[in-house]
Amino acid sequence: MKNRVLFVGVILISMVLAGCNKGGEDPDTVKVGLLHSLTGTMAISEKPVRDSELMAIKEINEAGGVLGKKIKAIEEDGASDPATFADKARKLLAEDKVATVFGCWTSAARKSVKPVFEELYGLLWYPVQYEGMEASPNIMYMGASPNQQVVPAVEYCAKNFGKRMYLIGSDYIFPRTANRIIKAQFGDLNAECVGETYVPMGHIYFGDVIKEIQQEKPDVIINSLNGDSNIYFFRQLMEAGITSEQIPVMSFSISEEEVNAIGVENLKGHLVSWNYYETTDTTTNEKFVSDYKSEYGNDRVTGDPIEAGYIAVYMWAKACEKAGSFDVEDVRMAAKGLSFTAPEGTVTIDGANQHLYKQVRIGKINANGLIDEVWATPGAIKPDPYLSTYEWARGL
Repeated sequence: MKNRVLFVGVILISMVLAGCNKGGEDPDTVKVGLLHSLTGTMAISEKPVRDSELMAIKEINEAGGVLGKKIKAIEEDGASDPATFADKARKLLAEDKVATVFGCWTSAARKSVKPVFEELYGLLWYPVQYEGMEASPNIMYMGASPNQQVVPAVEYCAKNFGKRMYLIGSDYIFPRTANRIIKAQFGDLNAECVGETYVPMGHIYFGDVIKEIQQEKPDVIINSLNGDSNIYFFRQLMEAGITSEQIPVMSFSISEEEVNAIGVENLKGHLVSWNYYETTDTTTNEKFVSDYKSEYGNDRVTGDPIEAGYIAVYMWAKACEKAGSFDVEDVRMAAKGLSFTAPEGTVTIDGANQHLYKQVRIGKINANGLIDEVWATPGAIKPDPYLSTYEWARGL
């Protein structure tokens, strides 16, 4: 009888343990979150970034993983809505207990998740250029700070096109802050703002804006529209007969992927400012472009945020290996000063502000829908998110 009871007890314990293991964590994997807009107005830009992160994860897993574990991606849709981004970030950190998160695009989305990452002490790898004026210990900034994109682009326009500039942007944090920076820079350049307009995300009618542009006749338009509003703006600009020869547009959120959606016939000759293009001439980029097209199709193109998302995954993996841990604080500290040979060239994390040293590249959109580099800094530039090295930026 005693042996029978013991046997039944062993069976029950085994069943309980089996049940626990069934719902438990896989000891051979490490979970990471991918948080992008897969629907809504920003999906045009964010889906390709998600794709590059998945490609990096696949490559790392095929090479043996990180600290002996394979990376498992848990995807969430921010749905182009800042509040949804915040909710999904909390889910990934608190419920899914991911080791880190790669994601966001708009500054509104980043600002919405920032307090969540700081409260729960997670680590977000953010892949897009932005307006600066921020350095959170819980965010790794893989895109350009304003001194690595906006400031040199405006200076280039003043020197090459003229000093009468029209500012247009989506009505949220990045365009408004970027334009505040630009207007302060105008004082240093002796330039003039002849118009400034903001439209809601997803805006599709630009008739009134274009009439104002026709009336003011600026030397150049500085464009910080985001998402599919760019499709309508450039199409309507072309319909109004305003070509790049008449009034060039300098854009901050149009990469190769957006060129395809907007139509090269509407964009040929216009300019962009980034740190990377599909045409960037490095050996590492040749392989990156080839691998991306092999993975997703020859009709697909790479671009700056796509490359930054790819960099983010590799940087996180390198920091984990250096730390010998997936712990957020260990990884954050190990990332300081870490370098990676990226498609754009060597990038290094500044230990003081967690932004990347990056080379500035200004490009012109060609007839094939790609972007030709027309100007670049000699090498990678130290990130200066608060523009502390610019006298004209004091007080911003």
